[in-house]
Amino acid sequence: MLEIAEFINPTPSPLWKLAKQAGVDLAVGGLPFDTLQAGEKVGDLAPLKRMQDRYAEGGFKLEVIEARPPLNKAKRGLAGRDEEIDVVCTLLESMGKLGVPVWCYEWMTDFNWVRTNMATPSRGGSVVTSFDANDVPENITNQPPISEEELWTNLEYFLKRVLPVAEKANVKLSMHPDDPPITPIRGVSRIMRTIDNYQRLIDMVPSTHNTITMCQGNFTLMTDDLPKAIKKFGKKISFVHFRDVKGVPTRFEETWHDAGKTDMLACMQAYRDIGFEGVLRPDHVPTVEGDSNANAGYSSFGRLYAIGYIRGLREAVYAK
Repeated sequence: MLEIAEFINPTPSPLWKLAKQAGVDLAVGGLPFDTLQAGEKVGDLAPLKRMQDRYAEGGFKLEVIEARPPLNKAKRGLAGRDEEIDVVCTLLESMGKLGVPVWCYEWMTDFNWVRTNMATPSRGGSVVTSFDANDVPENITNQPPISEEELWTNLEYFLKRVLPVAEKANVKLSMHPDDPPITPIRGVSRIMRTIDNYQRLIDMVPSTHNTITMCQGNFTLMTDDLPKAIKKFGKKISFVHFRDVKGVPTRFEETWHDAGKTDMLACMQAYRDIGFEGVLRPDHVPTVEGDSNANAGYSSFGRLYAIGYIRGLREAVYAK
């Protein structure tokens, strides 16, 4: 059966207690950027062990690391990329020694996920994030344009370097989609944005450790049949972001888990049917009354609703 986790920042906060009170015992974690000691890098064993121990003290088992060391030189194929990739290799080796089985990464160059409004009105006065391609600022990057094929070439170089290390460490690389799944954005191409491109990723460097993060909010913008896509990729899915949106790739907004375009029950049934036994976490929740929107999409109270909704779906599906 799949396991429900939550993204827990490495620095203890009230969310730690809220997640435990909601019955969550598994953490999707970051990296120890803020607690490095002299001479340490984020992928080194010692700072990762301290971070894992801190999660354990809070009652959480660290199951996924969903944060990346700097990788823009690797993505763009620039001088210095090998040094960036070396840090990733060390990170994977350290994760293997600590028994953390999944590293969620992405291949978005220059900037990560993009939203053009962080407080779009939603149900009952809650607010969500939204995106309109017409409103993306011109200065979102100061880097030159890059083509899709350049990104593919650089990704292949990266995978051929890191996958042997991942296999030896028994850590799965789990590729997160581009968010939003469109190309280009202000001249910067994006490649992890279609079902066919994900198949190309899998085929490019075949490995049991070359896997997918099924971020439903992005994949449901790629296809009209998300449960079918889940069944297509099957065992290649190593991590799930359980969320929903409404709209189209160039203009959409996040939704409450029960108010989007996707048949969430059918998705849960699809995970059961493929025998998915990994970690699933809520993602991009509304900000509700009494909570802060300072970290839009990740407010604490909205997560509680999402956890309960997901647990109810899981119990209904797996009870059959």
